[in-house]
Amino acid sequence: MSKVRTRFAPSPTGFLHIGSLRTVVFDYLLAKREQGKFILRIEDTDQKRQVKGAVKNLIEILDWLGIKFDEGPGVGGKYGPYIQTERLDIYKKYIEKLVEKGEAYYCFCSENRLKRLREAQIAKKQAPRYDNHCRSLSKEEVEAKIKKGEKFVIRQKMPLDGKTEVFDELRGKIEFDNKELEDQILMKTNQIPTYQFASVVDDHLMKISDVIRGAEWISSFPKNILLYKAFGWQPPRFIHIPLTMSPKGGKLSKRDGDTAVEDYKNKGYLPEALINFSALLGWHPKDNREVFLLEELVKEFSLKGMGISSAVFDIKKLKWLNGEHIRRKSLEDFHNLVLPYYKEFKNNFNFLEISRVLQKRTEILSEIPEMIKFFNILPKYDINLFENKKMKTDKQISLEALKKSISVLENIKDWNEETIKEKLLNLVKEIGCKNGQALWPIRIALSGKQFTPGGAIEIAFILGKKECIQRIKIGIKKLGLM
Repeated sequence: MSKVRTRFAPSPTGFLHIGSLRTVVFDYLLAKREQGKFILRIEDTDQKRQVKGAVKNLIEILDWLGIKFDEGPGVGGKYGPYIQTERLDIYKKYIEKLVEKGEAYYCFCSENRLKRLREAQIAKKQAPRYDNHCRSLSKEEVEAKIKKGEKFVIRQKMPLDGKTEVFDELRGKIEFDNKELEDQILMKTNQIPTYQFASVVDDHLMKISDVIRGAEWISSFPKNILLYKAFGWQPPRFIHIPLTMSPKGGKLSKRDGDTAVEDYKNKGYLPEALINFSALLGWHPKDNREVFLLEELVKEFSLKGMGISSAVFDIKKLKWLNGEHIRRKSLEDFHNLVLPYYKEFKNNFNFLEISRVLQKRTEILSEIPEMIKFFNILPKYDINLFENKKMKTDKQISLEALKKSISVLENIKDWNEETIKEKLLNLVKEIGCKNGQALWPIRIALSGKQFTPGGAIEIAFILGKKECIQRIKIGIKKLGLM
């Protein structure tokens, strides 16, 4: 088999869609698994939909994800340019070849005629499609119309009968009735090629071995294969991956929440988690393992593990994977990652200890400010928080536990986590209660919250002796006013 070359070929129409990330990931994994090349090509022929700065944003987000392309804009390569509007002379050359071979033809039908045609077909409950009106124009008629300045497009000449057989790596052979295929436009009136034409020419010239794209393109598959046949070219392997579906059903859209990778980055999702999650949308590892780094995915990935069932975008699964990747990081790496979230805090905190506590319990980085706010300022809280059926504690038990903890904590000279733990657990034995009956009220007094990253002992250590005792006294005062 020739060297594997895959490509991601987006239109510069905005941010990278979370569904498109899956295509990027599979393209990258397939190429790297076989020591091949991954190419980025910008398909910007639909200039009406272009968004300023989209290419720059795309390259930046791929860089953040850790996915490096081997050829493409800003990187180069011997098959460039890698932006389609810089390849217009190439398309002109190949469209002329196709016309000369009789595989494509000039169409001079006006917008008004095409509109009337569509309306008439719809009125007859027929599928709207081009009626091949200009398909049989002679060379002389074409030249005369061009000389008169009539606008034209160039259409692909499809077979009128028989069947076209295509092969998808996941589905096997698929047959299409040629009579159902429309003579599609290859070159628009502005002499800019359509996606269908440009992508085939580029894939051939760039020696792309494998095309990975969404299952929604299967309907265009025979048109692509017929173009390859018209040129006499060997087509690449095609892999049509299933759609990413909303949990509610239907294609994933903005109605289901965030759809841009940048949105997930800004919310505090890690690139490792997004890549891992995307890979599992349609690919199944042999051993049912779920947590992978990119380099681990490269080693494990195989087309044999891919299916054709639609993949459901499960945000809970993504959050879980994000938490798993957070915990796989070293404490130092995690600490450096979350340092920006501490910028509003007092400088006397041991931020590394806060990070140690957070790393065990964080799923999304954007949750951190709310999780740690209580370290900086004790929030106002309801004394009903001291009551907890599970811990078998009430306000009176809590009051007694807090009062007795004060003297224990005040007598600690070396304020460290081990000593705090030892002294508080000795207090539990002395009182003759369960751990939760003493530690729960302390945690509430120290945080003013029902849920915290870390327990009473960890929080007490981070707050420091003075702040810890002061907050417990506030809790005693609140409970004493019952």
